[in-house]
Amino acid sequence: MSNDFHLSITRLKLSELPSEETVLAAGRAVLDSSSSWKEGKTFHRHGTTVRTFAQPKGPQDGAGWHCRVSEHTAEDATFDEFWAKLGVDKAENEKEFVHEIKKVKLVKQISPTQSVWTLYYTFPPPVAPRVFTVLQTVHLDNASPRTGIIVSIPIDLSSDPELAELEEKGVKGRYTSVERIKELENGKVEWRMATSSTPGGNIPQFITERTMPGKISADVPQFIQWFHTIRAKDAKAGSASAEVRKSTSEAAAVPAVSVAEGAGPGAA
Repeated sequence: MSNDFHLSITRLKLSELPSEETVLAAGRAVLDSSSSWKEGKTFHRHGTTVRTFAQPKGPQDGAGWHCRVSEHTAEDATFDEFWAKLGVDKAENEKEFVHEIKKVKLVKQISPTQSVWTLYYTFPPPVAPRVFTVLQTVHLDNASPRTGIIVSIPIDLSSDPELAELEEKGVKGRYTSVERIKELENGKVEWRMATSSTPGGNIPQFITERTMPGKISADVPQFIQWFHTIRAKDAKAGSASAEVRKSTSEAAAVPAVSVAEGAGPGAA
């Protein structure tokens, strides 16, 4: 596939996949353009501020684009902490803080930085469950300022019945998204995400477009709240481990003292 690949909600077969660098280049192009999109609502939730932007559907798009941008101090999460949860096992972690995601499954590991996942979403009645199957491509650039990018594009598994069996039953939706975690000069971390999607089925697209800013902005405080529970558990576990090591060290020192005393004056 040529380098003019354009991110959209059009599903690709596994035999049609562009190179990883082509996917990443297309993702970077979307992120670069998002800075000029029309600014929408700003959401303030649970101590986080999230700005939203939108771009109408273009000639090569299957749906409009929406973007959210937030900046975070180390108190929220450091760059390494963001990347550990979004750049590694992204789908598994999303299931923990995106409440609608009930199941995720790794369909195929293509390379260490590229894999196919299927995600199963449920919603309150009468909306039927949705299934989204995507190719995720990740890249971490350790040059300062460090930047991590995750690109998701919709995948069609119909030509591979064995892999298609791994998908849950439900209405097939489609989305493409690009996320970037970036270190800023002020010491904060920027989390930028742009997405284009359709839920499929009978839900009118205009409803999806209208509700998208609020939905994508809600993911930010949900992630922070979930991550802080993980961080607290890790800190508690680390403290407990340190206490065990200290106790073990002190216990190990006792025989040494006894031996030393036995080897002193008057010892047999």
